[in-house]
Amino acid sequence: MDKPSIPEDIRRFVLTSIPSVPFLEALLLMHADPARQWRKDTLAQRLYVREKTADGLLADLCAAGMAARCAPPHTDSYCYAPDGAALRTRIDRLADLYATHLVEVTLLIHSSLDRKAQQFADAFKWRKDS
Repeated sequence: MDKPSIPEDIRRFVLTSIPSVPFLEALLLMHADPARQWRKDTLAQRLYVREKTADGLLADLCAAGMAARCAPPHTDSYCYAPDGAALRTRIDRLADLYATHLVEVTLLIHSSLDRKAQQFADAFKWRKDS
């Protein structure tokens, strides 16, 4: 029997904590250079997204406990700052896995998005018994 390419704990982490591929790409950029301070314009350029999108990604990374605003006087910048060793380890493992299984991880993220979109759409379907 073949071993799954994505370990179950990392699969769960992706499905519960990684809402989109741009979110993951932003996280991995920060992870790759943890001492760097990231501004929304710099992140936007690196990810080829609008500054508004980059600003939202940075806010989402902070809300997820994966990044934080940098200390003064650099409060317009964000730093890689996972909440705790367990999260840091999960991100390290995901970064390693993504480097060798990019397609599988990307498909997993998209499958989660497709499932959530379908659940949302289903909530608005008219039911015969309604």
